[in-house]
Amino acid sequence: MKKSVVAVGVIVALGIVWTGAAWFTGKQLENRLGEMVAQANSELKRSAPEAGLELSYQNYQRGVFTSHFQTVVKPVAGAQNGWLKADQSVVFNEVVDHGPFPLAQLKHFNLIPSMASVKSTLVKTETTQPLFDLAKNESPMVIDTRISYAGDTRSDIALKALNYEKGDEKVTFSGGNFTLDADREGKVFSLTGDAESGLINAVNEYGQKVQLTFNNLKADGNSRLTSFDERIGDQKLSLDKLAVSVEGKEMAVLEGMDLKGTSDVSKDGKSINSQLDYTLNSLKVQSQDLGSGKLTVKIGNIDGQAWHQFSQRYTQQSQAALADKALMDKNPELYQQKVMDAFFGNLPLLLKGEPVITIAPLSWKNSKGEANFNLSLFLKDPATATGDVQTLAQQVDRSVKSLESKLTIPVDMATELMTKVAKLEGYNEADAGKLASQQVKGMAAMGQMFRITTLEDNVVGTSLQYANGQVTLNGQKMPLEEFVGMFGMPTLGMPEPAVPATPALPATPAVPQQ
Repeated sequence: MKKSVVAVGVIVALGIVWTGAAWFTGKQLENRLGEMVAQANSELKRSAPEAGLELSYQNYQRGVFTSHFQTVVKPVAGAQNGWLKADQSVVFNEVVDHGPFPLAQLKHFNLIPSMASVKSTLVKTETTQPLFDLAKNESPMVIDTRISYAGDTRSDIALKALNYEKGDEKVTFSGGNFTLDADREGKVFSLTGDAESGLINAVNEYGQKVQLTFNNLKADGNSRLTSFDERIGDQKLSLDKLAVSVEGKEMAVLEGMDLKGTSDVSKDGKSINSQLDYTLNSLKVQSQDLGSGKLTVKIGNIDGQAWHQFSQRYTQQSQAALADKALMDKNPELYQQKVMDAFFGNLPLLLKGEPVITIAPLSWKNSKGEANFNLSLFLKDPATATGDVQTLAQQVDRSVKSLESKLTIPVDMATELMTKVAKLEGYNEADAGKLASQQVKGMAAMGQMFRITTLEDNVVGTSLQYANGQVTLNGQKMPLEEFVGMFGMPTLGMPEPAVPATPALPATPAVPQQ
């Protein structure tokens, strides 16, 4: 009897502790909400200013074990051309289970103490109604987030399967699962997940029925904020198959696509080194196998502070152009020009660290061979140059240390590719082969005639090196001005070198008449 009383007392004590802890951690979360929303808004403004969005929360109702509130995504006051119109908003219902052992986490056998577990579901509004239509009137996504006492979060994002059909329009989606981890300050986060398949049927501007399908999408990436307030990290995106068809006829199929990007800070913490790798295992256009390709680009020695300065200026100027709605509506070409001017006008800032750009390789391969292009470009900071520019070579040398490139194209490979292209244009097999052979031989002969390419061992090739005003093209050295003149190109407004006056010849003495 006594033991029973003690046991009951222990259970009651544990219940009191549980209740008190849950109430306390619920209050902690309430006090931290403003901080979390402010951090989210700061990151939105920094990384996606063009979205013109901000977060807020409303209707917070705190209970002992569970609390409720709503997260609201709305346009920033005065923002133009953002992702949402002035009268639109996106609302999420948030159900919060208090720690230290949130019930939602216990259901998943997660016994790690945490401040809270939050279940987020999309609210049906006029703005989100189309998404609910796709999801059969259910929330198209559910997000389960665990908030640790340190403030770090882990969110499991479940995208619901979609199946919508109306007339010629159809959308199906297998659903997907993604996991997002973030630290307290939002400086470090990672995202992983996958989606099995998707299909979209639509009608294009010409009244044709178009279908797009994909299979096995996978994403894996991480990001972290540097000391100069820019993000670096690693990203990987892969897709087994992407297919496009028009009026029931398969137009293009891309298989085995992989995109991988990496960036990191140098040992001294002042510059960025990055690399992009892209591979495509197969490209078929109207059942014609055009081959496979790969690309690797490396960019090193990007000065971190210069990168941040470039990012800030480009963002401000492009946002100014974006805010000019009248310009966008009346003259979209001028708007695009302003954005391009903002990019290229600030591009010299990125040369501060004297970056190095390498392409090794850019290649395309088919059953007959593989074409390759390689490039190494070493750049200078033009701000360090002194003296006046008198020639084109002096102008180029202010920004370029050296350049080296090489291109090789097997004749058989090029002929095979051009044969496939000719067949796409309607030629039969025999005529397509003859036409392709003539085109490739003609191009090779023309390249040799103008000294641009060589032909050795049935491979068309060209090599180009540049340094200190001198060009070496396929082994032949020449000044930069001579190289540019080969193509009839202007010397970029550089003054022509002065031609010394020909000295006057002495008059020929007259021959006396006999």
